[in-house]
Amino acid sequence: MTPLVLLPGMMCDARLFAPQISAVSGHRAVHHAPISGHESTAELAAAVLAHAPPRFALAGLSMGGIVAMEIAHLAPDRIAGLALLDTNPCAEAQEVRTLRGRQMAKVRAGHLADVMRDELKPRYVTESPRRAAILALCMDMALDLGPDVFCRQSIALRDRPDRQETLAALDMPTLILCGRHDRLCPVSRHEWMNDLMPGSRLEIVEGAGHLPTLEAPDVTTRAMMRWLEDT
Repeated sequence: MTPLVLLPGMMCDARLFAPQISAVSGHRAVHHAPISGHESTAELAAAVLAHAPPRFALAGLSMGGIVAMEIAHLAPDRIAGLALLDTNPCAEAQEVRTLRGRQMAKVRAGHLADVMRDELKPRYVTESPRRAAILALCMDMALDLGPDVFCRQSIALRDRPDRQETLAALDMPTLILCGRHDRLCPVSRHEWMNDLMPGSRLEIVEGAGHLPTLEAPDVTTRAMMRWLEDT
């Protein structure tokens, strides 16, 4: 079976995909690719490609989806199928670029936990009984990665290119998935992405925000398994 490569969101690691890795790893090889070592999406994509299997299915959430689109731009022939979860193909809006500068200044001054707690985590997860546990996991992942990764990833996101034309040109099994209550990358954007891409399938996950892999793991895993059947 085609190997699966997973790309996490900003300040996340393989724990973001723990339910999906558990479900899929008995059937096919699963590779988690860190996206923490460079300050541009092009360099991050090249690093993933350097260590990935010759041909693979590729799934990315949030920043991971942005890097996945960069990989699709660089090497579409190596991708058997693409899953874009809670992400954005557009270049960074100016107001967000300005916000990232303020956040990086705080993090460089030693306030990573404060930025994660006060500015980022509240927008990740919708209200549910599991919300506190998921936010605690997000904090653990962020603190384990540390301030240098936060700044590198912030610069890569700030300076990323627009990849709308890349998506419109792709012809491969594509899943576009989004939590119904995602405040960062809303449903309307994913509906537009689905319209942009030939042959893509849109899945809206009820009861989830920006992190459906953790908020609604069973529904998200089933959607990904259906997509993998076509790769």
